[in-house]
Amino acid sequence: MHSFHKHIITICCLFGSLFAAKAEEIDPQKLIFSHIGDAYEWHITTLGKTHITVPLPVIVYSKDKGLNFFISSKLHHGAYNGFYIAQEGEYTGKIVEQSSAGEEVRPLDFSLTKNATALIINSLIMISIIMGMVVWYKRKPARSVSGGFVGAMEMFIMDIHNNVIKSCIGPNYKRYAPYLLTVFFFILINNLMGLIPFFPGGASTTGNIAVTMVLALCTFFIVNLSGNKEYWKEIFWPDVPLWLKAFPLMPAIEFFGVFVKPFALMIRLFANIMAGHTIILSLTCLIFLTVAMGPAVNAGMTVLSVLMSIFVYALELLVAYLQAYVFTILSAIFISLAQPAPHHPSK
Repeated sequence: MHSFHKHIITICCLFGSLFAAKAEEIDPQKLIFSHIGDAYEWHITTLGKTHITVPLPVIVYSKDKGLNFFISSKLHHGAYNGFYIAQEGEYTGKIVEQSSAGEEVRPLDFSLTKNATALIINSLIMISIIMGMVVWYKRKPARSVSGGFVGAMEMFIMDIHNNVIKSCIGPNYKRYAPYLLTVFFFILINNLMGLIPFFPGGASTTGNIAVTMVLALCTFFIVNLSGNKEYWKEIFWPDVPLWLKAFPLMPAIEFFGVFVKPFALMIRLFANIMAGHTIILSLTCLIFLTVAMGPAVNAGMTVLSVLMSIFVYALELLVAYLQAYVFTILSAIFISLAQPAPHHPSK
């Protein structure tokens, strides 16, 4: 055991000294946000001074140049057809162009960015898993006992279906089960794929507030479009003293709550996933930031950083499931609250 510890420390010292020459060049903020942010290409790895990336299609519409379609690698050496990636200012990291007045403006951007590509890949993975289960059940007899991966997926599906959707919504649960099951597995797969450090993983899709906003809006529309008369009555004419309704204090609070619920869904998922990725990257940056403090300090911080990163990474695996579960159960609860039973006055 003592020999094992010596080997770990030796490896950490070598790892720290390997990057000692570049330690002063590292900007932790730039490094972290470049990993969790979106991009017009998918960076895989760096070998020496060569960056291995997957170029992605750029689709922009300009008032002066019309619709333009090209590959993001065209922007590596500066501007292409008048378009370039802003390095500073309001549009940092975005494709911009110079207007006729000489101002830096953004064209309409429909590009297939890293996060958009990851969403497509992750969605295809989810569809492949579900369709694979469909094929398995069609080929097997009705009473066959599922095992392995199919059995694990069946356990997840039945748990969410029975213990979340059915128990929260009640008798009318079947019409909402497809949406809620899809949301659960979509978030879970995107969370797990975001934790894989190599292509096609690593994209923080659920750490992007635009993605969580769309998911929250889906729940928002389903909740309010399925709301019954009693639900809307409780919002605009709640069962409270008349002076509270006439003010109108309670209707304003209830109406405000209609928008707070999806907002909470959006922020909860976005903040938890982004925070997890940020913490892991911050711990990794400690290895480079402590190089100037000497080999002993750097070796100690390297060991601590690796151990803490492993712990947080394992915690993130749990968070990946919990956040999918929480989003699904809160959506089911909000749907249930939109269909309250009529209140009959006591005689």
